[in-house]
Amino acid sequence: MSLSRQKKTALWICLCTALLTFAVYGQVKDHPFIDFDDYEYITENPHVRSGLSIDNIVWAFTSYHSNNWHPITWISHMVDIQIFGLNPAGHHLVNVCFHILNTILLLLLLRRMTGDLWPSAFVAALFALHPLHVESVAWAAERKDVLSTFFWLLTTWMYVRYTETPDWKRYGLVILIFALGLMAKQMLVTLPFVLLLLDYWPLGRIAGRGGQKQAPVSRLIVEKIPLFALALSAAIIVFVVQQQSGVLYSLTPFPFQIRLENALVSYVGYMGMMLWPVNLAVFYPHPLDSLALWKVLGAAGLLIAISAAVIWKGRRHPYLITGWFWYLGTLVPVIGLVQVGVQAMADRYTYIPLIGLFIMIAWGGSDVVSSLSRQQFIGTKRDQPGDVVLPPGRPEKTQKAGKAELFVPSRIIFGLGVAVLLILSFLTWKQVAYWRDNVTLYTHAARVVPDNYWASNNLGAALASRGQIDAAVTWFAESLKIMPYYPGANQNMAAALYKQGRYEEAEPLLAKALKLQPRNPDLHVTLGAVLLKMGKNAEAAAHFQEAINLRPGDGNAAAGLREASTDNIYKR
Repeated sequence: MSLSRQKKTALWICLCTALLTFAVYGQVKDHPFIDFDDYEYITENPHVRSGLSIDNIVWAFTSYHSNNWHPITWISHMVDIQIFGLNPAGHHLVNVCFHILNTILLLLLLRRMTGDLWPSAFVAALFALHPLHVESVAWAAERKDVLSTFFWLLTTWMYVRYTETPDWKRYGLVILIFALGLMAKQMLVTLPFVLLLLDYWPLGRIAGRGGQKQAPVSRLIVEKIPLFALALSAAIIVFVVQQQSGVLYSLTPFPFQIRLENALVSYVGYMGMMLWPVNLAVFYPHPLDSLALWKVLGAAGLLIAISAAVIWKGRRHPYLITGWFWYLGTLVPVIGLVQVGVQAMADRYTYIPLIGLFIMIAWGGSDVVSSLSRQQFIGTKRDQPGDVVLPPGRPEKTQKAGKAELFVPSRIIFGLGVAVLLILSFLTWKQVAYWRDNVTLYTHAARVVPDNYWASNNLGAALASRGQIDAAVTWFAESLKIMPYYPGANQNMAAALYKQGRYEEAEPLLAKALKLQPRNPDLHVTLGAVLLKMGKNAEAAAHFQEAINLRPGDGNAAAGLREASTDNIYKR
């Protein structure tokens, strides 16, 4: 295929992939914001709601709101507000556009590095259409995924340009774009490590890999010291922020052994979900110490076996090393060794890591096609145009070997690839539909994931917001049955009982939640409201005051404190 023809083919592939991706994800234009972080990030965040301004940009760089530091992500949400206001369609479609742009960038980047169009196109199509990526795209508050990946791919593109013609200006652009990516999401801390893998394959920069501009590994590591320094700085910032905000769990509730066991099982779990992407959910509860020993040992054994096989075959098939260690390495920040939140896994964590496995599949498939094509014609000779004599050891008969027969293996593999992409497109379209509203999202999660106390609690909250208090109480009870000491379910159940006038039942639930989260101002406000209805004004006033101490300026706490004090005056 000539270069110009390959470029035209690449453009057509980009166009078709973009159209198919939009067809699958376009339904998000009709989806509202959901109550899982969308309100906190966008609709109820006064700095984002007021759009772009100098003050809001300063806030973006200096705030640790929502237990994170990602100023570029905050600014992107402000830009959306500036353009679309609070219309969720615009916010969702911007995510889709970033996802499509990331897909095209990935295709062009792999093609530029390898020169192989069809494997590159297949990796990009898998990236675009795999159901595991729905959470990163269909969830407005997860803008940080698609935005940071855009900077990841752009950084890599500039790095490839730098390796082609090294100079300080190009390297400066690599550093600048990488810094912007880190300010969108700190998931990019593993990028310098991935660039080293790309030096091995396909760039061939490591001595012994057959590249034109080879260098010792030590020299390539030194070359990336500024990138490693930026990554380390970003990791320290996010660690400090999350530790101070309380979402970073200590070793007490999550001992290191439990974290390691869950990490091993999750590595294998994500691979299983990639191959069989059904029953995906917005939340997977952490198993704590309930993982069976055979699962942990089996997962460890499988990971060791695959790693050994990859290293053994890697000299002949170097894409295996890059792809496998891309997958293992980029999952490290989110695999649970540092526990943030109470989830075991999350679909959104696979947005970048799965690219490594897709590379292994695409180039492995390409090698299979080449091998089959070679085997078909080894030892053959042409007696007449169009005739092929089979090699010795096979029945001595002559058969026609036209172009159709020559490309049978390629066409079979191509057909299988198209079938896989169509199946994934359907599954992704179906998965996107679960994000159409809160009740649908949490109902699905509660149905497909056993003992999903988080989904049961959130479903109850969604029903309560619709005024369906009795139904909400049922789901809160289900959550507490699974996890009696879950603070959110205790608080929500108490709030529902409060609305039903069952104050005596609500009080012990809030007391239990406060033992678990004594510095939660919302719990103090809710308990104060319950005590106020029970006539325990002095106790109520104490909780309202504590809420104000924890969160100065809390309007509900101030109003409750005034009411408690007024009632005390009347009762004298």
